[in-house]
Amino acid sequence: MLMRLVLHPKVSSDVQAIMEYYERVAGPELADDFYSELRRFMLEAAGRPESFSIRERELRRVNLHRFPYHFLFRIAGDSVRILVVRHHQRHPTLGIRRQ
Repeated sequence: MLMRLVLHPKVSSDVQAIMEYYERVAGPELADDFYSELRRFMLEAAGRPESFSIRERELRRVNLHRFPYHFLFRIAGDSVRILVVRHHQRHPTLGIRRQ
């Protein structure tokens, strides 16, 4: 069963900053590849959210395969709420307090 996918309002700026970086350093194709992979994993999280382990404070983590980024989400009723998209090594507390 596909759960409803809800993005925290700041997720779009998280994604935009990452895509702008990839466009700047490697071109729009890499930015598009990043977005495609991110979207695929978000849909996967909505389809089987409990298959991703809880890391801390009821937050589950999904690592992208090709890119050094992950996103954190929580299950809220019938929804998967994505709170942050962030780099594996930078700003380890970014988004933790988002609801």
